[in-house]
Amino acid sequence: MSWNFDENISIFQQITEHISLEIVSGKYKAGDKLPTVRDLAVQAGVNPNTMQRALAKLEDDGLAASNRTQGRTVTADQARIDELKKQFAKRYAEEMIAKLRQIGLSNEEIIKTVSEELQ
Repeated sequence: MSWNFDENISIFQQITEHISLEIVSGKYKAGDKLPTVRDLAVQAGVNPNTMQRALAKLEDDGLAASNRTQGRTVTADQARIDELKKQFAKRYAEEMIAKLRQIGLSNEEIIKTVSEELQ
């Protein structure tokens, strides 16, 4: 996933979501070592302090753990990762349904449209 930032949302929030998505998508698996703060900051083109804050938030959320000798790792709690994946799926589905309702589709039309796209 590329690091494209929306100027209307805080960079800190976007970084946190970006890395969370990389975890739930499997780029970083349970127990994997995460890149260093400095490496991630360079990749994203942000200040290391901002990246540090985002990674600390991931720890607070239970998605990452810090170990002084090994750096940060993705949580080994696969259930936590699966829970977050469901939260993302629900949020994206709600956003999609809201947009389809805005253009006037009924629930039946939404189901038919989504079903057709899945085939």
